[in-house]
Amino acid sequence: MTQHTARIALVGDRSHHVTSHVRVPELLDTLAERDGLVLDAYWIPTPDALEPDAVAGFDAVWVLPGSPYVSEAGVLTAIRTARENGIPFLGTCGGFQHALLEYARNVCGLTRAAHAENDPAADGDDLVITPLACSLVGHEGTVRVTPGTLAESVLGTASTLERYHCSYGPDGRHLETLRAHGLAFTGADEDGQVRIAELPGHPFFLATLFQPELAGDGTRPHPVVRALAAAAVEHAGARVAAV
Repeated sequence: MTQHTARIALVGDRSHHVTSHVRVPELLDTLAERDGLVLDAYWIPTPDALEPDAVAGFDAVWVLPGSPYVSEAGVLTAIRTARENGIPFLGTCGGFQHALLEYARNVCGLTRAAHAENDPAADGDDLVITPLACSLVGHEGTVRVTPGTLAESVLGTASTLERYHCSYGPDGRHLETLRAHGLAFTGADEDGQVRIAELPGHPFFLATLFQPELAGDGTRPHPVVRALAAAAVEHAGARVAAV
């Protein structure tokens, strides 16, 4: 079976100070060498992501950590494009937070939904993302995964130890609204706090508050990263076949 090269949009304000940004190119090289999953990566700064169809032609979109982003609107536009067009999507850390924010605004109708880091003056009732009670910067913790979900099929386990580097997470007051409109929360820490979200019915839409790109030393890509790459290559094959 022919393996197609997939085009992946890495959405974020690239910086050598952000460990994830340094690690991801190494992971993509490893995926090509170890698994034959070849991804042609394009970095898209968040202001550029606001352009019409900025990520529409890609086989995957990965919104990387590094918030606050230069352009919140650009990030939300990229996520919406991936969600509405069936493009494989992964959001990690800030990408997770903004995936929930995009869904709240554009699917749930919470047009004033806000992120406390981006909009600290927002009304508390509008905050979908708020400061965590305890910062997870540099933290490792167990995540328990819901059976029968995309997250479980990707991780291949009922629980996993993951690394974080964040200080913000979902506000519990809005979770039921997000669930009622179709977003699934399929991983939680040992205190029941949401750590994974996915969108049933989408080819591949996964968001994690933890950072799978930081797992290990980069020589063995995390299952979440590998799954995104596989979904991207599958998308590329379907795109080529449709021409």
